[in-house]
Amino acid sequence: MMFFFFQAEEGIRYHAYNPNPPHHPPTEVLIIGGGAAGIGVAASLRRRRPQLDIAIIEPSDAHYYQPAWTLVGGGAFDAGRTVRQTDALIPAGVRRIRASATHIDTETHRVSLDDGRSVRYSQLIVSPGLRLAWERIDGLEAALGQHGVTSNYRFDLAPYTWSLVRSLRSGRALFTQPAMPIKCAGAPQKAMYLACDHWRRAGVLDRIDVEFNLTGTTLFGVEAFVPALMRYVEHYRAGLAFGSTLVAVDGPARTAWFEHKNADGETVRAAKRFDLLHAVPPQVAPAFIAQSGLGDAAGWCEVDPATLQHVRHADVFSLGDACSTPNAKTAAAVRKQAVVVAENLLAHRDRQPLPTRYDGYGGCPLTVERGKVVLAEFGYGGKLLPTFPLAPTVARQSAWWLKTTVLPWLYWNGLLKGREWLARPSLPVER
Repeated sequence: MMFFFFQAEEGIRYHAYNPNPPHHPPTEVLIIGGGAAGIGVAASLRRRRPQLDIAIIEPSDAHYYQPAWTLVGGGAFDAGRTVRQTDALIPAGVRRIRASATHIDTETHRVSLDDGRSVRYSQLIVSPGLRLAWERIDGLEAALGQHGVTSNYRFDLAPYTWSLVRSLRSGRALFTQPAMPIKCAGAPQKAMYLACDHWRRAGVLDRIDVEFNLTGTTLFGVEAFVPALMRYVEHYRAGLAFGSTLVAVDGPARTAWFEHKNADGETVRAAKRFDLLHAVPPQVAPAFIAQSGLGDAAGWCEVDPATLQHVRHADVFSLGDACSTPNAKTAAAVRKQAVVVAENLLAHRDRQPLPTRYDGYGGCPLTVERGKVVLAEFGYGGKLLPTFPLAPTVARQSAWWLKTTVLPWLYWNGLLKGREWLARPSLPVER
């Protein structure tokens, strides 16, 4: 507490000034999370209503373009191009609160923060992203970044992936994929494809035993794309271990343990040696969502899958990785969701019917080799939603150019600026 005093006619008065007041100024629209979803929807709202009072809760000073980390791990993109300063991306006129949300009180419309303060809102957008639960795999956190253990799911580790791929000339390479949902369901196998393509070009693929361990029972969640992907799995002679879950890692011993069910339904643990291990952690919703009464059974922010409005609290909307919609958790999905949330939130604010519907669109450019991509675009129920009038299951050079050049530019200059190119939902807008 700091004290200031000044001379008055009746004597000396003391005035107490607290540099950390108990509350941040209230706001009309409060957004939890300054990632792609949070900044994207803030920009869309400001484009529609420039005078709207908006605040974003975001603790990190760095903002990452995560879709390119797979390319970094494959030696096709510079890691430095995937990071920018958060403050430079926050839309003009939007206030940033440098803190993390810890609790939401929907009765008082107040969000508590880890700085000990709170902020009141009229409407709330929940978009904090998901949490990478590295700790759920015993020994993994301690092993990352050394002993051949890596993951493209971290900015600092994607370059290490490429270093390992370049240096491996023989041995065993293990790639893993946990239970869904995860960020970009195709990313774990994309790491494998780019590594295998490099080893093929280097003439050493025949000397490397490649194995993809998946908790699930299918290579990709949308059946239409599986045949094209299987052709590449066979081309690279990679082994597939379905129902195989990474549970523990011993980095110095270069050994990973996997659990699977045997023919009798019993859980069996098997040890596998490796020279390279690309591990993908389980992924969960931030705990405060469920603790605040906003979560579904799995902890994701429970929204109507079409309107993205919370099913129990009309003043709450959600988008991005933290919401409960069963779409692919990708930046491509956010591009469409931002429009839906912006238009529906403003309609609710104006006491009008919610006009815009989300069709579950998600995009996953599957980098099956350096220079070619299978551009998987689909919506709810696995319905194919291609942007271009081309066969969507064919690997194309044009899709590689889109992935490496066009999409990064659209992210920084489109989504985060509220420019809604290719962002309108395909479902009819209700009027």
